[in-house]
Amino acid sequence: METKTLEIILAQPRGFCAGVVRAVEIVKQALERYEPPIYVFHEIVHNPYVVNELRERGAVFVNDLDEVPTGAVTVFSAHGVATSVVEKAKRKALEVIDATCPLVTKVHSQAQKYHQAGCEIVIIGHIGHKEIDGTMGSVPGPVHVLITPEEVENLQVKDPEKLAYVTQTTLSVDDTKDVIAALHKRFPNIQGPHTNDICYATQNRQNAVRELSEQVDLLLVVGAHNSSNSNRLREVSTQCGTPAHLIQDEKEIQEDWLANIDKVAITSGTSTPEILVQHVITHLRRLGVNTVRSMSGVEEKVKFGLPKQLLSA
Repeated sequence: METKTLEIILAQPRGFCAGVVRAVEIVKQALERYEPPIYVFHEIVHNPYVVNELRERGAVFVNDLDEVPTGAVTVFSAHGVATSVVEKAKRKALEVIDATCPLVTKVHSQAQKYHQAGCEIVIIGHIGHKEIDGTMGSVPGPVHVLITPEEVENLQVKDPEKLAYVTQTTLSVDDTKDVIAALHKRFPNIQGPHTNDICYATQNRQNAVRELSEQVDLLLVVGAHNSSNSNRLREVSTQCGTPAHLIQDEKEIQEDWLANIDKVAITSGTSTPEILVQHVITHLRRLGVNTVRSMSGVEEKVKFGLPKQLLSA
């Protein structure tokens, strides 16, 4: 490819959110405090680079607690787990360190509160996502999972007057507003959380992409292909009219994407470490980029504390 002049604009904010920072730090500190192996139930976050780095340090990732020896130190992933998983861990006398994002824990508490009040629960989110599996499993009663207004029209419930909803944290206010509106239209008395309970990081990153889409010719989203929020960043850009590609690392960049463009924006999902963004920048410099700058954007100051097991002397 002929070398040309390109400009990169970096999204602000991008990358790790407070929940991911906390979850990764929990595994790292557990590996230091306890002798490896440390078992982690599911991928701690949806990013192969992060998972592989922790695996090299001695973390063993499992999809079933049957794979964990009795009494072993076990970390629950940031996505949260079902009540049945917690109970199984107790039966196996596992020393559990819970890395569930506090915002996910809040959703579980909300769903349980609504259930205890006699409500049937609707979860706005993607079936099959680990967070949804955990939220569904935290409520003993009937649960419905949907993601589109059309699904609301087909929803069958026992009592329209005793209904409540919660949302997947990796969805923004914009992602859920049409579904929530459809729920309120069909079920006027449905209960639900305040919109400020939505994950701040998801909304901030989508807002940055919307702003950037007006300034650039192409958006690159650095993130895992199974990352819900990374996929959504790509979709947001496309909906705004700016072509976008989700890439796991710099090796997935196709040079023909850069033909006839002058400005490229880069963002990253909440599970993506900054080192992968820097690898992409280095690669693009070889292809003609001579200017890299950051947009002005929200500075996130949210921090979540570590579990008590890791705070004791």
